[in-house]
Amino acid sequence: MASDMFVVPQTRGTVLCCKCGISMAPNPANMCVTCLRSEVDITEGLRKHVTIMHCPDCDSYLQPPRTWIKAQLESKELLTFCVKRLETDLKKVRLVNAEFIWTEPHSKRIKVKLKVQKEVINGAILEQSYVVEYVQQDNMCDSCTRFQANPDQWVASVQLRQRVSHRRTFFYLEQLILKHDAAAHAIKIKQMDQGIDFFFANRSHAVKFVEFLGKVAPTKSRHDKQLVSHDPKSNNYNYKYTFSVEISPICREDLICLPPKVATSLGNLGPLVICTKVTNNITLLDPFTLRQCFLDTDQYWRHSFKSLLGSRQLVEYDVFNIEVVSPEYNLGGSKYVMADAEVARVSDYGKLFYIRTHLGHILKPGDRALGYDLYGANSNDIELDKYRGLVLPEAILIKKSYEEKRQKKRGKPRPWKLKSLDMELDESKGRANEQKLDTEYEEFLRDLEENPELRFNLSLYRNKDYQPSEMVSVSDGDDLPSVPLEELLADLELSEQEDGEDSMRE
Repeated sequence: MASDMFVVPQTRGTVLCCKCGISMAPNPANMCVTCLRSEVDITEGLRKHVTIMHCPDCDSYLQPPRTWIKAQLESKELLTFCVKRLETDLKKVRLVNAEFIWTEPHSKRIKVKLKVQKEVINGAILEQSYVVEYVQQDNMCDSCTRFQANPDQWVASVQLRQRVSHRRTFFYLEQLILKHDAAAHAIKIKQMDQGIDFFFANRSHAVKFVEFLGKVAPTKSRHDKQLVSHDPKSNNYNYKYTFSVEISPICREDLICLPPKVATSLGNLGPLVICTKVTNNITLLDPFTLRQCFLDTDQYWRHSFKSLLGSRQLVEYDVFNIEVVSPEYNLGGSKYVMADAEVARVSDYGKLFYIRTHLGHILKPGDRALGYDLYGANSNDIELDKYRGLVLPEAILIKKSYEEKRQKKRGKPRPWKLKSLDMELDESKGRANEQKLDTEYEEFLRDLEENPELRFNLSLYRNKDYQPSEMVSVSDGDDLPSVPLEELLADLELSEQEDGEDSMRE
């Protein structure tokens, strides 16, 4: 029925422009857009050239009177900064859009095209685009000036330490710091024995960094200050601040004998437990009952115990037989299955060990596993002596070993890589220490391949040096763990492309 209805055709009314006489849609000014622009220029009185101060060292811009803002070329932050410099001009018109026009990076020029609107003759609204050119003048900011005068002129330092014999924790922390850009304000980073020193030009930056460390690791900190200079006329005091941050010596995969008070507070856990994860909490797993508990930072430092055995003391075992004795348990995203195992040390087949393990879901006869040899270990632990009548197992398996299969791929590049901090290395230890660091870093990379949960909070990047022909053979038919390609990020390289188009709309 609707198609049979009579519809009155509507004709769009037109009038003639009072200047040039062409037909146009009626408007309050009674003029076409071309004639209206020839009569009125709404950009008149608006600045087309602006001078801005740029620090070439830290790539920041001066927001008058004294604030320096870090911004990359053609970034959202830089566009906001450029528009704010025209704040007084833009009160006269209404800003509709702003965008960059490409310029050579070394030209010291930034061009921004602005689109503005303003009410003109008889209430007609005119929209017009114009280009503002910003001229960069190089001028170092206060912090860079102090640093150039004396690179060691720091105001606050953070001394990060962990009293252990390896640097696995610092390799992991380095990646977390890079991902969250936590050390962006550090003017110098120096590798030290059992830790890293971070130097800042501002105390507030050091305080913020210490707070970040407390969120990702079980730490305790204290701070002190030293008077550098005093001006009695203006009553100004200059101090140097030092923050000492200590990380818990408990690391992932450590075997721990809990003190009786701690074991009681955790519901009679253990006392022999394995540390499975370390964040700002310590995750503990009883490998015989599959009970899992969490120890927060305050609880740990209240008792401050150490590991019974660490990852440097892991021994390789051959697995001869596995008998599953329990269903699969899921604890915090990790799967465990209790099983009875028959194992022997790879270095000594003279004795077989019949033990119970929580790795029944990944071990099978013929595999190799890494574990702690309690049968041959000479343990001198105060907490262990407090448990009278405690029968220690002959061995506790920690994880599956892939060392034999890795021999086939030794020397081949990985399809992924990690970034590293710009850090001054400690060269006083000599070549032996450098080889030790390389070995520990290789172990850290293997841990990332074997543990998806460990690399969950890290950023892994594609390795451009890895050949596509090799990339096809990432899994050579064996179960050697590797990082899936979909987890890798592209290493971002900014490239400028010339637009060349003028999208100005009438």
